Amino acid sequence: MADVMRPEKLDMSNDTSSLGSPELLHVLAVDDSIVDRKFIERLLRVSSCKVTVVDSTTRALQYLGLDGNHSSVGFEDLKINLIMTDYSMPGMTGYELMKKIKESSAFREIPVVIMSSENILPRIDRCLEEGAEDFLLKPVKLADVKRLRDSLLKADEMSFKNIMHKRELQANDIYSQLKRAKI
Repeated sequence: MADVMRPEKLDMSNDTSSLGSPELLHVLAVDDSIVDRKFIERLLRVSSCKVTVVDSTTRALQYLGLDGNHSSVGFEDLKINLIMTDYSMPGMTGYELMKKIKESSAFREIPVVIMSSENILPRIDRCLEEGAEDFLLKPVKLADVKRLRDSLLKADEMSFKNIMHKRELQANDIYSQLKRAKI
């Protein structure tokens, strides 16, 4: 087996996006076709996403540290907000990759979007039923990527609001307990 290569990463430090957030959504894009990989990479970048691209499901598993080794290609504190994978790839399908990700306690909550140029309804249904966030037909459109990004941003915002609300309730509860105890 060949040595593990570092996935390509885009430098977004000069990005002047309208997100207003210093922390961009980080997308792991998996596709064996260099043309499709470059295309999705560009769409994601234009949509103000930080992008890591890999050329196979094996490389994706290595990057995530799910290939049986203890480290994920030297990356620490890996923060991925979305995984986009092609369905048809040699060795392992995007569906099988999604299943491995969903079996992982560390990554099961990360949304996985499967892409394919084949409009096969039973395949699409199976992917969606088994946990895919979405199934996009290729060529993926900029509107698809923007919709996914906006959906993720809203989900992150709701999650943050829920956490803050729980903390506020806990603080109020502690304050009430202290007040009752007259401390």
